[in-house]
Amino acid sequence: MSQTSSMQAAVWHGRRDIRLETVPVPDAPPCGWVQIKVHWCGICGSDLHEYVAGPVFIPVDTPHPLTGIKGQCILGHEFSGEIVALGDGVDDFGIGDRVAADACQHCGECDYCKRGQYNLCQQLAFTGLMNNGAFAEYVNVPANLLYALPDGFPTEAGALIEPLAVGMHAVKQAGDLLGKTIVVVGAGTIGLCTIICARAAGAARVIALEMSKARKEKALEVGASMVIDPSECDAIEMIQSMTRGCGADLSFECIGHKDTAKLALDLIRKGGKTVLVGVFEEPSAFNFFELVATEKQLIGSLAYNGEFADVIAMINDGRIDISPLISGRIHISEILDKGFEELVSNKDRNVKIIVSPTQAA
Repeated sequence: MSQTSSMQAAVWHGRRDIRLETVPVPDAPPCGWVQIKVHWCGICGSDLHEYVAGPVFIPVDTPHPLTGIKGQCILGHEFSGEIVALGDGVDDFGIGDRVAADACQHCGECDYCKRGQYNLCQQLAFTGLMNNGAFAEYVNVPANLLYALPDGFPTEAGALIEPLAVGMHAVKQAGDLLGKTIVVVGAGTIGLCTIICARAAGAARVIALEMSKARKEKALEVGASMVIDPSECDAIEMIQSMTRGCGADLSFECIGHKDTAKLALDLIRKGGKTVLVGVFEEPSAFNFFELVATEKQLIGSLAYNGEFADVIAMINDGRIDISPLISGRIHISEILDKGFEELVSNKDRNVKIIVSPTQAA
């Protein structure tokens, strides 16, 4: 267990109000939980949403029913580290084990949990949003969320498992991609992760829609067949011209904007599928007869459901290369200016900034 009584942490207080504070180290982990010393934690798009437009997920009116968190919350959920303390009843892991942690804290008792759909738990609490997270030296998490990291697994790669699992879950939600033409709308972190996972799932052609020059280049680097800039051409017409006038087989919306959600649907053929992966900050108007008339399918994709194991195996055997995804390494003392503000000011130039609470980058 930690030998110190306090630690630095990035605490959300409100919109544009994240504070680097000295807070107590978490208490000894309760039954079924572990305490982890954090190695690296990535700044997620959802963290940025909370900073710029929050609260989105963070409960502010009433305490969260599973965790009791209300208002202030230590952010951070894309992380890995080593176990430093075990709660009672934890037998599958030991002190010193290197692990990554799924962020979907769940009750285990509701119908969705019993069906194995724990990411849809009626009391779902994301680590770092509805319970204190890993932008801190230590974090407590349930042991049933842990995945052991293989010997030799790159330490920094542990902070990329979670966003890649989001992409992998979206790909699984879409079904069979083998030989299909797909379009990924948006080449931010989740879009890039979705491109990587779609390629791994056997998609024949992966087309990215992106306007940022830096992200266009990154999309090609991670495996996109081509990139279309919708500000320079009619993306729908271009996709149709490449598919005998039909449209793509599938699309993935990875931005979370009302206009790009409609675009993602317009890009696919009749009977095709659109998977919504982005986090939406505002509602949109949509005529659902468009789905009726074309038999297109609109599918939601939230977080992940066991895909950590797939991603860890694929990073470990070289099928996934995480190096193109890391655009910055910073210490937690730099998280405001070189982390959140850097992403606000230079979002297009950054993919994943990872944060270490324990060592200089």
